Amino acid sequence: MRSFLLFCVLVLAAPSAFSQAVASNVYSWPLSPVVRHPTYEERTFLSGITRDFSNLTVQAITLFANQPAHPAQELDEEVLLIIKAGELTLTIGEKRTQLGPGSIVLLMPGDAHRLENKSSQPLTYYQIRYMSNEMPDLDLYRLMGTSFWVDRKEMGRITPDNEGNRPIIDTGTIMAKRLTAHVTTLSPGSKAYSPHRHRAAEIVIVVEGAVQERIDETQQGVLAGDVIFLEPNTLHSLQKNSQEQCTYFVLQFE
Repeated sequence: MRSFLLFCVLVLAAPSAFSQAVASNVYSWPLSPVVRHPTYEERTFLSGITRDFSNLTVQAITLFANQPAHPAQELDEEVLLIIKAGELTLTIGEKRTQLGPGSIVLLMPGDAHRLENKSSQPLTYYQIRYMSNEMPDLDLYRLMGTSFWVDRKEMGRITPDNEGNRPIIDTGTIMAKRLTAHVTTLSPGSKAYSPHRHRAAEIVIVVEGAVQERIDETQQGVLAGDVIFLEPNTLHSLQKNSQEQCTYFVLQFE
């Protein structure tokens, strides 16, 4: 069984000859293609290969209201979810919880889980799926069963000391040597971030307000719902472009 699982991981980690490289760019909510299914719809912002991942896919999934339960599923990829709107009923193994907007879920490969919308309103969440292009941690059983969630209600509060940042995740995973996540809220008058670069790939998801993102020499407007992807060592900076409050999630992968 262990040899078979290792074989599957190595095959799945091999880059597809048909995959395209994901560019450092702003990916717009209204311009991203949507595919509608009987019980849900999926909006795909980006999908392809990156420096560190043989596949990276970022989507927004909307589960329609009052849907019947589906069987638990296990995925070969690692998956990170951020709830945008509605209420998610999440089951991981024998544990179950309900999570609202701003909550985060990290699902390890091979962990049985179920995502349900039992409410009378649609549920929308961002889904980030990724597979390392290096040989994953071969001791897969060590991290299987370590999927977890962070309820928005349990996240730290903004204080003057943390400059609007709330740390959420800082951990090693099967598919990333280090994964960090934090949420930032900028109030009117907040200072802009100066241009910088770093080894980690970065995904920014704006959930409130609007910002300006400069990538290399190009500056673009980013609205609530949009996704920013930055390959490692890409020169970039971010600033508010209005007098309204803005909030965004920052995910970094090394």
